[in-house]
Amino acid sequence: MTAEPTVTGDETRSQPAGQAAGQGVRSRSQHQRRKRIVQAAAALASRGGIEAMQMRTVSERAGVALGTLYRYFPSKMDLVVAVVSEELDLLEGSIERRPPRGGSAPERAVEVLMRATRGLMREPELAEALIRSLLLSDIKTDFGERMSGLLLRAASGPPEDIPADDPRRLVSRALSGIWTMEMIEMLRGNATIEEIQSRLEITAARLLIDP
Repeated sequence: MTAEPTVTGDETRSQPAGQAAGQGVRSRSQHQRRKRIVQAAAALASRGGIEAMQMRTVSERAGVALGTLYRYFPSKMDLVVAVVSEELDLLEGSIERRPPRGGSAPERAVEVLMRATRGLMREPELAEALIRSLLLSDIKTDFGERMSGLLLRAASGPPEDIPADDPRRLVSRALSGIWTMEMIEMLRGNATIEEIQSRLEITAARLLIDP
């Protein structure tokens, strides 16, 4: 994915005020343009799945030139990965504003997973597009790390306070993977949300322990 220019504090101090301000305006404009592209792609995927995320259609919906779109996202899968990241941002924001209230580590972890499930299933075609991209794309994403980090924080506390070799890190990653497979079963029509919650509760209770 093409990185966008950023301005560090040192660079700002060493440049004339007008030049630094101009770069700040450009940076904000680039950020807004990128966000508009990602939101347009997500809207298309929510109505027609990943097949609807044609690059030309995305550029038209976002109001940017096709060449501009390719500068931000060199391929369709780069764009899908960005949509995945956007959905995770929304989930993380929701968890931060309203932390899980369960009395035990397994309860808090399952609450996070079920909030993610309900959020995605409000747009089932988008959910299917995102899950398919995770399984089929050879582009590396940080989805697993971010989901397991959310679970670790909910169940055990800030990840930075938990040693790198703590088994709870592996357990959180495993639980994230199990949830992904459960999502696939639901999207295929092989499981209800109640069945998924029940299985996740059993799994979390067996795997997670309170610190």
